[in-house]
Amino acid sequence: MYSLFFFFVAGLCEIGGGYLVWLWLRESHSWIFGVLGGLVLFMYGVVPTFQKTHFHRTYAAYGGIFIVMALCWGYLFEDFVPDIYDITGTIVAAIGVIVIFYYPRKEDEKIGIGTSD
Repeated sequence: MYSLFFFFVAGLCEIGGGYLVWLWLRESHSWIFGVLGGLVLFMYGVVPTFQKTHFHRTYAAYGGIFIVMALCWGYLFEDFVPDIYDITGTIVAAIGVIVIFYYPRKEDEKIGIGTSD
């Protein structure tokens, strides 16, 4: 639950901050939206540091979480209804998050590119 909470908070910061900047530049809202968006995006840079794993794994998993959250954002705030391809891609991304972030590993286990025994 700890990691999911911080995934959610980071997702809100990243998508919310980006959306505020979008409103400023694309929808001609006040420059204050841009400043607030920048501050929220700065918080997005801080929140992932609370995850209890490596940087690369955290950001790889965030990518999948953001796909899910971005489609939810579109549905909730922009009346966008995802199609079958959006939903299929979201499921694939969510499975990727589970494999990358939650699959149990031994800390000293070396698997993948560049490992040699």
